[in-house]
Amino acid sequence: MGQLGEQMNTAELLVRCLENEGVRYIFGLPGEENLQVLEALNHSSIQFITTRHEQGAAFMADVYGRLTGQAGVCLSTLGPGATNLMTGVADANLDGAPLVAITGQVGTDRMHIESHQYLDLVAMFAPVTKWNTQIVRPSNTPEIVRRAFKLAQAEKPGAVHIDLPENIAAMPALGEPLSKGDVEHTFAAFRSIEQAATAISQAKNPLILAGNGVIRANASEALTKLATALNIPVANTFMGKGVIPCSHPLALWAVGLQQRDYVSCGFDNTDLVIAIGYDLIEYSPKKWNPKGEIPIVYIGSTPAEIDSSYIPMVEVVGDIADSLREIQQRSNRQGKPDPYGIQLRDNIRADYEQYAQDDSFPMRPQKLIYDLRRVMGPEDIVISDVGAHKMWMARHYHCDRPNTCIISNGFAAMGIAIPGALAAKLVYPQRKVVAVTGDGGFMMNMQELETALRIGTPFVTLIFNDGGYGLIEWKQQTQSLQPAFVHFSNPDFVKLAESMGLKGYRIESSLDFLPTLKTALEQEVPAVIDCPVDYRENLLFSQKSGELSCEA
Repeated sequence: MGQLGEQMNTAELLVRCLENEGVRYIFGLPGEENLQVLEALNHSSIQFITTRHEQGAAFMADVYGRLTGQAGVCLSTLGPGATNLMTGVADANLDGAPLVAITGQVGTDRMHIESHQYLDLVAMFAPVTKWNTQIVRPSNTPEIVRRAFKLAQAEKPGAVHIDLPENIAAMPALGEPLSKGDVEHTFAAFRSIEQAATAISQAKNPLILAGNGVIRANASEALTKLATALNIPVANTFMGKGVIPCSHPLALWAVGLQQRDYVSCGFDNTDLVIAIGYDLIEYSPKKWNPKGEIPIVYIGSTPAEIDSSYIPMVEVVGDIADSLREIQQRSNRQGKPDPYGIQLRDNIRADYEQYAQDDSFPMRPQKLIYDLRRVMGPEDIVISDVGAHKMWMARHYHCDRPNTCIISNGFAAMGIAIPGALAAKLVYPQRKVVAVTGDGGFMMNMQELETALRIGTPFVTLIFNDGGYGLIEWKQQTQSLQPAFVHFSNPDFVKLAESMGLKGYRIESSLDFLPTLKTALEQEVPAVIDCPVDYRENLLFSQKSGELSCEA
């Protein structure tokens, strides 16, 4: 592309605008209707990463956005390329990850008739995006791109979509990228801060519920300081892992299982929940406040959502870190946490530690995750796919830092782990990265391991192998249903990995896992570990949770 002011087409102007937004990577597939964009990218500083499926491209952009706070970008052609893209776009939107999806489209001269591969993509993407539009005038491209990134990255972040017809892409275009400007922080009203401080000071047994909004707002340090100063236990959602170090004496670890667990007792015994950066989609309040009787103080960047079980008595809306500092200064809560809270923490840790020496095989999921945690450093990253293993990862993989355990929990889409791990390795090439997946999720997007090999992003894929859709079988069992339609056969995962030029390992003893994982993480190419897992633990956990007593 030439210098600014020179003649260019719409696709070239679009790419200029993407460069202006700081885009480093675009994930996607080539197609006939996006040829002009591909040509412009061929002369751009942006690296186009050719994936093996559009869903993988969208998941890569999804996780890239969640880790960086900058919108990940994915590209597809029209029709089936765009429909393939939708799952990852929807996942980003519900999980609050900034993402910009760009699709090719038929020319505007063909939209009024039944046309090959034509779908109304603006209508199709409307339910799964914050905003989307079609470029119909070349000169509007800078405004559309700037608006797309501004909306994608604004709280609550999410997905946006730009549709570019092929004839518009080739048209001459005049214009320049728009300046981004500074985003002003908004701060909470002092009245709401005072009300929150008063409620917290008067509570006998308060409990903090921390969500992903704390991470997005870079408020983890402020939350930890407030909890420590005021002696308030903290439970985090699946997506809020690491908001307080897991080793902190006030950390109650993750809440969000659809069944009762030790941490549920904390909600049973609290007289005030302080919901910080919490979205309802992370864990329905009907699970932890079914009667709507627990008083709630909400602290967030945007107003609280509406739910009959979630009606805050106080809403503190503004910069989360600033709000927490102000509330901490105005609260006069004294003493230590309620003795029951201390006992609860001890019970949770004892349950976790009991698997440290377990040598059964196939491996129990608790032991597998316990050993994984021993190998991974505090800054290293795991990306969890969706399935039975996700429940165990949420319960047993504990974090000292935010964004070191990425779990899809809004849309909860299977197949995210391998593409997400690739994106994580691009963002943090010096960190260890592990994709944790079931054998079902692995087969959905394992083709992206070739992409990882090609672009040089080595990470480890750990397969919890049970020969079926374990989470669905778990649900069937808990409802006293006969397991049905959930079992399948698998290829030889080691041979499959080796046929792709990867490293493949099979675990044949519980003693094999730690050394094998360490070896796999040292490889210069992606590695796959096939580990048989004993999912009889699923039903045992359900039975145990049903018998859980929360007497103080």
